[in-house]
Amino acid sequence: MVLFVTELWERFAYYGVRALLILYLIDTAAGGLGWSREHASRLYGWYNGLLYLTPVAGGWLADRLLGANRTLAIGGALISLGYFTLALSTESAFYGGLFLVIMGTGCFKPNVYTMVGQLYSPHDVRRDSGFTLYYMGINLGALFGPLVCAWFAASPRFGWPWGFGIAGAGMLIGLGFYLGTRGHRLSGVGLRPRASGGASADELAARGSLTPQERQSMVALALVTIFVVFFWLAFEQVGSSLNLFAAQRTERTLSGWAAGWAPQGEIPAAWFQAVNPLFVLLLAPVVARWWQRLGPRAPSTQAKMALGLIVLGLGYVIMVLAAAKSDRGILVSPWYLISFYFVYSLGELCFLPAGFSFVGQAAPARLASMLMGIWLAANFLANLIGGYLAGMIEGFERGEFSWAFGGQADFFLLFVVSCLGAGALLTLLLPLITRLMRSAAAS
Repeated sequence: MVLFVTELWERFAYYGVRALLILYLIDTAAGGLGWSREHASRLYGWYNGLLYLTPVAGGWLADRLLGANRTLAIGGALISLGYFTLALSTESAFYGGLFLVIMGTGCFKPNVYTMVGQLYSPHDVRRDSGFTLYYMGINLGALFGPLVCAWFAASPRFGWPWGFGIAGAGMLIGLGFYLGTRGHRLSGVGLRPRASGGASADELAARGSLTPQERQSMVALALVTIFVVFFWLAFEQVGSSLNLFAAQRTERTLSGWAAGWAPQGEIPAAWFQAVNPLFVLLLAPVVARWWQRLGPRAPSTQAKMALGLIVLGLGYVIMVLAAAKSDRGILVSPWYLISFYFVYSLGELCFLPAGFSFVGQAAPARLASMLMGIWLAANFLANLIGGYLAGMIEGFERGEFSWAFGGQADFFLLFVVSCLGAGALLTLLLPLITRLMRSAAAS
């Protein structure tokens, strides 16, 4: 519960700002920075990518010096300060705020996942379901963050600074809750790890290299991490290309009584980013229960990840259809995005909770936070590539990169092919990965 609520508020802040960022960058009418879509998409890619690169350093800091508990608290404070800095709404404050959020997330992110993993033994049958239920906390924050922050940002009474400031306040609430309730509930969790015989992680590392068993599990982890790049490349289009599709190619005007619930009678584009976490909240208990009911017949952790890639690729088929229609100059029904996010959420629930659980199973205990950071660093490459791809949308629209249907339909087809291909390849590698994990466990 402590980690659930703490992560809920951190994700409230993160997803609230993620929903606003690229729209703020391209806005020319209401106090935004007025950047081009290409420039904005590239900065979004660098920002989101660096959020996943700095956890390597944050994991090392926790493993070697401070422990996950203290490092997480420092990270929460930096994140909150960063969002409040963004609310100052100057260009220098904008860059300074992003820097603080990036550094704070590096300290926060790997350590909260590590502490969840420490609640379960590596082979506890409840582990995958526990991560799935914990993942509901992430998505509860992700549901309300875009709704609340975007409402303030889109309202003529408030504007962009309020959207960023509300995110900072949310992170501050989460940090206060963590510090006030951790106490005995997480006794022994998040401390600096000690090896048997009282040796510290530094002392154990100095004695020698990894054991053969640790090498086998880390080879399995390295293989699976390759496929994380393909997943996140498609998954993180939400804040860039999909956000722009909602803003520029989706019919968002409301009429009648519904118009009074949205700023200026129009659905803010950022609100569509709340659809995914809503589906996750509805589907997560069903998926967790289904894995439990299957018991020993349930897919392995790595098989769930392969399934998640395939399902995500199928979801992008819907976006290919929506983009093909919008390429004819038509504003498409919001049901295209809603349907896409339903399938997208199913793929997410198969892949991400299993992925975080897999790291806990494969990573040596003395390197748990740092290896979680390296796992998250795969997202750096994915976000960077994804940001530059999103910046090429105008080229797809002009036909410069046409290869199948033309226009934005070709852009979204890239993710159909990459996800289905990666999912099929991971499926072929499952026997090898399973053997490596079994050998390490048996040893």
